This record gives sequence, structure tokens and C-alpha cells, in this order.
Amino acid sequence: MTSDDGHSRRAVEAVWRDESARIVSALTRHTGDFSWAEDLAQEALVEALASWPVSGIPDNPGAWLMSVAKRRAIDGWRRRERLTQREPLFVTDALHAETLDTVPDHADPDRIDDDVLRLVFVACHPVLPAQARLALTLRTVAGLTTEQIARALLMTVPTVQQRIVRAKRSLADEGVPFEVPDRTERPARLASVLQVIYLLFTEGYSATEGEGLLRPDVAREAVRLGRQLAALMPREPEIWSLIALMEFQSSRFRARIDADGLPLTLEQQDRRRWDLSAISRGNEAMTRADAASRGLGYYGLQAAIAQCHAVAPTFAETDWARILRLYDALDALAPSAVVRLNRAVALSMAAGPEDALVEVDALASELSGFRPLPAVRAELLERLGHTDAAAAAFLEAAALPGNDAETALLRRRAAQAESSAPRRAQPHP
Repeated sequence: MTSDDGHSRRAVEAVWRDESARIVSALTRHTGDFSWAEDLAQEALVEALASWPVSGIPDNPGAWLMSVAKRRAIDGWRRRERLTQREPLFVTDALHAETLDTVPDHADPDRIDDDVLRLVFVACHPVLPAQARLALTLRTVAGLTTEQIARALLMTVPTVQQRIVRAKRSLADEGVPFEVPDRTERPARLASVLQVIYLLFTEGYSATEGEGLLRPDVAREAVRLGRQLAALMPREPEIWSLIALMEFQSSRFRARIDADGLPLTLEQQDRRRWDLSAISRGNEAMTRADAASRGLGYYGLQAAIAQCHAVAPTFAETDWARILRLYDALDALAPSAVVRLNRAVALSMAAGPEDALVEVDALASELSGFRPLPAVRAELLERLGHTDAAAAAFLEAAALPGNDAETALLRRRAAQAESSAPRRAQPHP
């Protein structure tokens, strides 16, 4: 592969990460066929891989991919002798695009011109099993690979592949329309839609792989989808809770990495770099959620935890006791090994690392292969002075799948622990 080929391939991959959801969703609206739309997008991607090293990267790569995909759709309709039925859709779409920036005062609150949100609702149709909804939406909306989805959902790659294929087949067999469901059908899909938006934000907050820790564009898209959803269902407190959670977490983006692009812990972050406007928006969303007087749900509890961090003036002043109580409530509401791992971190801050290490070790079988487990264990061992064991745990975490920035930091932490071990072991003269 030449350097030009490598540059073009990286450009194609970057554009696909950023634009795939909009391309697939727009093509689904044009064709009425979700599975075919994704095939068309993939074909355009293959053409880009072949063309761009020769012709150069276009000024608007996303528009280039869309144009190629539409041409292939037209070719497909010609072969099916259906072009005359479909051409008006493209004309209508062009006219619609010219008016996207203006929304009349009399706009229908139940209507939303957002192809990506439509795609999320389609992929979260009740005809699909819960895990299939998540896998399909993370593939089409977040642009994640099957390997990344498998790690995010703690599943095997073959299982993810099978569920995506079956999900597409089920949507086609059922003739699921490409639309936001009416208000009577939305509650049945709300939990899945919220989970997908949350996982999308999580990918932006801490990328599953790649060079960088953050994907702010993905996180921003998740927040945008959350607010579009709130416009459709403004009285649903969990939507506002999720928005609050994402805003609180987003507020730390600028402070989460050092000059080398490596992650910084909450304790290390310069809180003067936190985005106060995002914290304010998070507080406002929490107020909207509280107004429903339904108590804290799954996302409400997580948002309350994030709020504890957001409002603490310093790391030392964090209300760890309250965070621990909130994790207890979260584990009672939605028990999971990941929640218990996070609870163990809070326990270590509220009461010390000894009991927390016991709880972390108890999760070893449930979270096998999950990078945060040995990383947290390494932190606790280091705090207890077991530097050799901490170094081994840091290296264990570094060997597991994850983004390159985390891997580099974990290896650095392992080296630091190893270098400090002999000094700690030497007796005082």
C-alpha cells in the first residue's frame, strides 16, 4: 500500500464514522428498504476506496458517497423497471433540503424531520429482540464494527453478526416503515431508543478503539438525538435525565486528556477547564426530569452521580457517600456487574481500598476480558502498596481491547508501579 492509498483509506474510514448514519438513514427514506440502503452505502464506500487514491479526496466526501449511493439506487430501480415511480422522491428531497434551516411557528410537534432519529426508531422496533436492536443501531447509527459492538455489549463477534443479519431480515419481512412512530407507539420503543443513544454517547466519551480517547462528534450527535427525542416526548423524565447525564459528562471533555492525548482521572483534571455551560444545561435538564415527580430512574440515578462530580468544587470535596448510595439504588433498580464495579470505585473513595478490592475480585468471572476491571484492580492494589501486583494488573488491562490512548497510559502506569516497587521493598537504614 502506498502512502496515498493509506491516506485515502484513513479518510474513507473517518468519513464513514462521521457520515454513515446520515447516509444510510437518508437512503432508507429514499428507497424504503433499510437493508438495501445499507448495501448501497457499503457499495459507495468500496468505490471510494478504489477511486480516491487516484482522483484524490473530494471536497465534500460525505456528499460524494451519497451521490454514488443514489446513482447505484437509480441503477437498481432501472433494473427493476421502477425508476419512474422513485425519481420524484429525489426531487422532493432536494426541495426539502433547501428549507431545512427554517421551521414555521405552526410546526407539528409530532412531526420530526430527522432521518437519523427515524433510523433509531426503526432499528428499535419491538419486532426485534432487545440485544438485536442495540447491535443493529450501534452498527448503523454509531458506525461501530462488529468487534466494537461485541465489546460494548459484552458479546461474542459471531453472536453480534448473527443478530444484525436476523434483525435486518425481520425488519424487511415485517415491512417496518421508515418513520417515527405515532405517540401511542413511542413508549414501547423508548427504553431501547434511550439505551442506544446512551451507548452512542458512551462511544464518544470513551472510544472502544482507535488512536484517541474521545470522539466528541459522536457524543454531540447523541446529545442532539436526545434533545430531538425530548421535543417529541417532553414529559418523559428519563429522556431529560439522559440529556442531563450526557451534558454533565460532556462538560469534562476539554479536561480529560493531557498534552500527549492520554487520559486524566477526575482527580488530575483541571476543573477550571470544565464547560460551565454544559453543567448549567445538565442542571436544567435535571430540573425538567424532577418536575415529573416520578423519582429517579435508571438514567436519573446516573445523572445524579454525574452531577455530584460536576458540582464538587474540588476532587477532595466530592460527596462520595452520596455517590455510593446512588450506586446502591442503581444496582437495586438495574443490577449489573458494571454497576457494581463502579460502586466499588465509589466505595474505595468513601471507605478505603481494602473492601473495594474484595468486591472487584468477586466480579472477575462476570467481567472477564473487560478492560476496566483489571484497571480498577490495579489502582486499588497500588493504593494498598502492592506495587508488583498493581504493575501486573495494569499490564493485564493494557493487553485487553480498547483505544490506543488508554493502552499507552496503562503501560506507563505499569512501568511507574514497577519502578517504585524496589524502593518500597527496601528496609529503612
